[in-house]
Amino acid sequence: MVKYVIKRLILVLFTAFIILSLTFFLYKSLPLDIPLAGGKDAAATFLHNQYILGYVIRFNEPQSNYGELLGGRGFEIGNTGSFYYYYSKPIIEQYFSWLKNIFTKWDWGVSSNLYPNQSAMGIILKKLPVTIELNLISIIISLPLGIIIGIIAALNKNKPIDHIINTLIMIVIALPSFITILYLIIIFGYNLHWLPVRFADETAPLAEHLKSLVIPVFALSIGTVAGFARFVRAELCEVMSSDYLLLARTKGLTRRQSIIHHALRNSMVPVVPMVIAEFIGILGGSMVLENLYNIRGVGNIYMNAYGAKDYTLLLANTAFYTLIGLASSVLVDISYGFIDPRIRMGAK
Repeated sequence: MVKYVIKRLILVLFTAFIILSLTFFLYKSLPLDIPLAGGKDAAATFLHNQYILGYVIRFNEPQSNYGELLGGRGFEIGNTGSFYYYYSKPIIEQYFSWLKNIFTKWDWGVSSNLYPNQSAMGIILKKLPVTIELNLISIIISLPLGIIIGIIAALNKNKPIDHIINTLIMIVIALPSFITILYLIIIFGYNLHWLPVRFADETAPLAEHLKSLVIPVFALSIGTVAGFARFVRAELCEVMSSDYLLLARTKGLTRRQSIIHHALRNSMVPVVPMVIAEFIGILGGSMVLENLYNIRGVGNIYMNAYGAKDYTLLLANTAFYTLIGLASSVLVDISYGFIDPRIRMGAK
């Protein structure tokens, strides 16, 4: 297991390095968007930060051999009376500066338009708690409900209740979460006025905050409940038809005893890794929901940064989702070995 974990970690780091490197080159190939809307001082500060990070080079006089001048004119730093002319470095030089900043200072650059001159990764970490809150609540609600519904369907296999549950599961899985939240907002927000039509502000009372969690949590949970239920039903049905369970029944165990002590325990082995995978799936799926319900989370940042052409913030956000996704794949693989001794011993 130790060798396997080390190999998986090395592979994940290598994969992350390749993905983020390609993303960096793609974003840096786009024109640098200077925050001119924030005024001359904001633009000068942004270019000064790019100079410190090693992405641009500056001179006291205009240059003819460095391509197009960024911003089209010189920028003054503060009220010093000194004007600088900024030019982009070659992408490969920016790439090595980017790597150096990450490994030495964990600096992913600064936002250009959405949050001018603020740390890109700092913005993401500041917005992360809201996204984590939504995902954790969704998982806590979805896991027991999904398992219970899956068990009910499996114990009533090929009966009317099983057919009804399977039909509802297929409908829910086929329905995108962003469609679900739109209907919830229209029905419970605008028509019935039971719930708020947008997420509560940071200064809102606790009661209002809890009410604003109902719609997004339900929209995120319903699909996950269906996924857990379908998975548990399939696993439990397979275990209940296995030879060793038949042997347990022939030895005198009742149906209830054989299900509780043997079938349920063995069918739950794949569920724990699935929890990790579903958590990451919800994390990615909440991206659109956060934007629709005006939730100030990581997903909302991604959509807004895309619209504002804030490439540095997009790169940092892409890194966040990439690292989270790869880390979850490692946890899923490792959890199989710790949960099921047969897999752990089989590795030898």
